[in-house]
Amino acid sequence: MGILSGLFGGGGPKQVDLWKRFERLRESNSGTMSAFYKVRDRQDGAVRGLKVIDRKKAAPIEGRYRGLGKPTEGEIGKRITSPNIARTVEWGEATTGDPYVLQEFIEGTLLHMLLTTKKTVFSLAQKIDRVRQAAAAIAVVHAAGFVHRDICPRNFILQSDGRLVLFDFGLTVPDKPVFLQPGNRIGTPNYMAPEVVRRKQADKRIDIFSFGVTAYEICTLASPWPRGTTGSAALAHDKPPEPIETHWPEIPRQLAAAITACLAAEPAGRPESMDCFLGSILKVKA
Repeated sequence: MGILSGLFGGGGPKQVDLWKRFERLRESNSGTMSAFYKVRDRQDGAVRGLKVIDRKKAAPIEGRYRGLGKPTEGEIGKRITSPNIARTVEWGEATTGDPYVLQEFIEGTLLHMLLTTKKTVFSLAQKIDRVRQAAAAIAVVHAAGFVHRDICPRNFILQSDGRLVLFDFGLTVPDKPVFLQPGNRIGTPNYMAPEVVRRKQADKRIDIFSFGVTAYEICTLASPWPRGTTGSAALAHDKPPEPIETHWPEIPRQLAAAITACLAAEPAGRPESMDCFLGSILKVKA
C-alpha cells in the first residue's frame, strides 16, 4: 500500500475486519468518496455511525497534501469536540485497505431535507437557535485550527430534541495558507465562497460565507442567489444577494445585518470570525 498508506495514516486497531466486528443495521447515505452505515459494534453493543472511505477515490485529493503533515479525517474529528459536533470514537484502516471513521450515531433529520421539502416551518425562536448552533459548531472547528470547507445544510443533522450537529470532515484541512492555496473547487456549489470558485487564496472566511448561505436558508427556506450545480451561482456575487427581508420581512434587524455580512463577496467584508458573528446577534431575541 506504500504511498497510499502514508497519505491516510491510521489510528486505533489496525486492519479491522469491519463486517466481522460490526453488524450492519442500514446504509444511511453514500458520498462520492465514501459510504456511511448505521452499525452495532459487536465488541460493546453500541450503535454507532461508520464511515468507510474509498481509498482510491480519495487519494487524488489527499495526494495534494503529501509531505505537508495533514491530519487524517479521523485525527481531525478527534481534535474537534463540542455538543454540536459529531463525536469521533475511533479511526483506522479496514482489511480492504480503506480508511474508516467510527463516530457517535446521530439520530435525526438532515437539515437539507428539512429546508428543501419546506414541510417544517421553524418558529422565530427556532430559527435564531438553529443559526446560533450552526455558528457555534463552526466556531469550534476554527478554534481547533481547522477550516471545514463544506459547510452546507447536508452536513448538519437536527435531532428531535433540537440539537443541531455538524459532521463530515472529509474536506477539512488545517487553517494554514499552504492547505488553502488556489486549486480545484472544493465544497458544495451553491455554498462555495467566490474566492473558491475563482480559484484564489482562501482562509477560514470561506466557511463564514458558506454559513451565511446556510443561515439565510434556515431563516427563509430560500437561497440568496439563483441555485446552480457547478458553482456558477457563486459567480453571481458581483451583484448583491436578494435582501433577506424580501423573504422574511419581520426578521430581527441585527440578525438580518449579521447574515448579510457573511455573504460579502470580498472576505474582508465578512465577520472576522464566527465568534464575532455570534457576538453581533447576542441581543437578538425571539
